[in-house]
Amino acid sequence: MDFLPLFHNLKGRNVLLVGGGEVALRKGRLLADAGAALKVVAPEVDPQLTELALHSQGSVQLRGYQADDLQDICLVIAATDDEPLNAQISVQAQALGVPVNVVDAPKLCSVIFPAIVDRSPLIVAITSGGDAPVLARLIRAKIETWIPATYGQLAGLSKRFRARVKALFPNVQQRRVFWEDVFQGQIAESVFAGKLHEGERLLEEKIAGAAPRQLGEVYLVGAGPGDPDLLTFRALRLMQQADVVLYDRLVAPAIVELCRRDAERIYVGKRRAEHALPQDEINQRLVALAKEGKRVLRLKGGDPFIFGRGGEEIEELAAEGIPFQVVPGITAASGCAAYAGIPLTHRDHAQSVRFVTGHLKDGSCNLPWRDLVAPGQTLVFYMGLVGLPQICTQLIAHGRAAETPVALIEQGTTQQQRVYTGTLASLPELLAQQQVRAPTLVIVGEVVTLREKLAWFEGAQTRE
Repeated sequence: MDFLPLFHNLKGRNVLLVGGGEVALRKGRLLADAGAALKVVAPEVDPQLTELALHSQGSVQLRGYQADDLQDICLVIAATDDEPLNAQISVQAQALGVPVNVVDAPKLCSVIFPAIVDRSPLIVAITSGGDAPVLARLIRAKIETWIPATYGQLAGLSKRFRARVKALFPNVQQRRVFWEDVFQGQIAESVFAGKLHEGERLLEEKIAGAAPRQLGEVYLVGAGPGDPDLLTFRALRLMQQADVVLYDRLVAPAIVELCRRDAERIYVGKRRAEHALPQDEINQRLVALAKEGKRVLRLKGGDPFIFGRGGEEIEELAAEGIPFQVVPGITAASGCAAYAGIPLTHRDHAQSVRFVTGHLKDGSCNLPWRDLVAPGQTLVFYMGLVGLPQICTQLIAHGRAAETPVALIEQGTTQQQRVYTGTLASLPELLAQQQVRAPTLVIVGEVVTLREKLAWFEGAQTRE
């Protein structure tokens, strides 16, 4: 992060604006809207900027910049076409600890102006750190279409009732739940429809009948195989409203960062024979947190119901009477195969696909091998890296041709994705010469040969 976004209260405070042309006028309008008192210094000043400065209880000096102009100033804007002067202003302002913005010169800035979506008191700011201002403005234009002007009225309604709600719910978490219900329910819809008085009446009724929630809820959410773009809309919504997040090793850090920033985060990752928190304790933790009235997000790699032990977790929740939701995710087989350019089924090669875990609950690899060598099917092995030599040996021993194509996908759907291809006979030896990092997925079948034609993901690299 090159710049930390902050919102400054400039009401009644002196801001120095050096420059009197069109660029200075644009900046002056923003500053005046924020309530700043404009002190404009330039040999020539646009009449509109003069009027704006005087109306803001500021001043206009028709002369060149002087170092003394920085006295009693909370912010400096250099908007001249004199580059050496702009650089001088930047150095002198920063020496005094005064924030400075030099228009179109990010390296000289200690603060920058974002593109702004104004739904006062709701404000959205977008910046590229000065690297791509046109892109920031285009994104602002998109956000303008997503956020109706009535969002400002909704924020104003919240402001009027905030003190009462705080008195009613001393607990921060309870207040958060209350307001999320307001902003996502009928009250908000009334305001959006232009019925502000009706929304206010409904909010009064909600406050009169409100009571703290005694029991929380658990969201069992599939995070997909790694790429954040593969999350569902519902997953994102629940990730943003959870009070506590329990996440495992297979959840990409970029996905964890999409959770609500002030939510408590608890790592419960598991590796082969190495558990940060045993499954039974995870189940109990989910129950305990929900009984505290918290909304608990259980974020699991892939899909929670495909080798994710989600069934075990909701069994415990159901037994304890805890409300829960399950949000499917794109399972690793589907996501990794697609990003590797390997279709799991194909009319000419495979008419069925079978998902298999690479090791069982007791850590063994004792699988129904005779069923796995049936013709016309694709096999996908989850957690099969350690057991790959045995998997290949057993498939060959039970009738699968040694030349059957095999692919191992490492860290699929991410920029670190690597794809290793070979055959049942050759792949174990190939991987023994590589440093492969979990998570991995193994695909066995003729569909692997289609990768040469269908690979599209730039992050993918192949080793044969």
